[in-house]
Amino acid sequence: MKITFVTDTYAPQPNGVATTLQRLVHGLRERGNEVDVIRPSVLACEEEGMKVPSVSLPGYREVRVGLPMRLVLQARWFRRRPDVIYVATETPLGASAIAAARSLDIPVASGFHTNFQQYMAHYQLPILERVTMRYLRHVHNRSHCTFVPSTDVIDQLASQGFENLELLPKGVDTRLFSPKRRDLLLRKRWGAGDGAIVGLYVGRIAAEKNLPLIVKTFTELQRRFPDFRGVFVGDGPRLAELKERHPEFIYAGVRFGEDLARHYASADLFVFPSLTETFGNVTLEAMASGLGVVAFDYAAARQHIVDGENGYAVPFGDEEAFIEAAVAAARNPELSEVREKARKSARKVRWKKVVKRFEHRLKDLIRREYPERSTPDDEPIEEPAEAA
Repeated sequence: MKITFVTDTYAPQPNGVATTLQRLVHGLRERGNEVDVIRPSVLACEEEGMKVPSVSLPGYREVRVGLPMRLVLQARWFRRRPDVIYVATETPLGASAIAAARSLDIPVASGFHTNFQQYMAHYQLPILERVTMRYLRHVHNRSHCTFVPSTDVIDQLASQGFENLELLPKGVDTRLFSPKRRDLLLRKRWGAGDGAIVGLYVGRIAAEKNLPLIVKTFTELQRRFPDFRGVFVGDGPRLAELKERHPEFIYAGVRFGEDLARHYASADLFVFPSLTETFGNVTLEAMASGLGVVAFDYAAARQHIVDGENGYAVPFGDEEAFIEAAVAAARNPELSEVREKARKSARKVRWKKVVKRFEHRLKDLIRREYPERSTPDDEPIEEPAEAA
């Protein structure tokens, strides 16, 4: 297949959407597909696809939003027609890509990767939450189907009038993220001695990540366990404020690849109290690294964590229970067993299965919307149950 991705973010940007898209692109190419990536010109990635102008999102300069390019995309796709288009972000660039695809009768799928409507409240714009949801619904319903990473979000979107929703779970690189990357010298630099508990957060340092609860949790762990160390990995608009208010914690900045994997594996607990995730790639990365994950019971945690067995899944939004779960995990004499089971669970969720499922679903979309374009090679393929 000839597949075109349209996105406002891509690796090496440090976010889950960028990582997911890179995995899908590389995986599809390994399976013999031709993949083109259209993205903002400011992204420092190695892809050779079309680059488009963009602007920074107000109040969040790290996020770039592609400008609408309908006529340019129509001309590009008229000259070199893809079999299917995947629009990964719903910004003006993505919306214009869907319009261009429909005008040329090219099947187009979209991805719901980010709960933008929930971000409005965190940036003092709650009045825009409903407006944003209406916009997102309009954009996605103009595509032929929308891929969603968790059943929680499918239920949420269906109740809001979104149509043609399709589950596309995520995977994790268990070779990269592994307990074998634990680094005692790094722990020593953190001031973590033998037997000390290190709590870790990886992600954007931003309002929508529920930073106050991370701070409360780390503070309580520090109070209960004097040798505890709290580590933040990432960057974002609240980093400077967080450093100023809480110099007692460790701020490692943005990390990539093996260096990021080393930071994961050198911790003991992963604290992730975000309430706005569509999935949360970091949950699987932490589990693959052999950490005891404490997260609210939805998205990735609901799919992959059995509370008390391979991690700690807390009732959604219950802050006291979250802190209590982190403390219980830190004092659990069987924490090492929980961490081993977390690693085993993550090993069942490989990217190869996810990519294969995605490829099959794109072929299904072409066959369903434009059956005359199908070939014998596009026949449905039965997939193992665990791929879901």
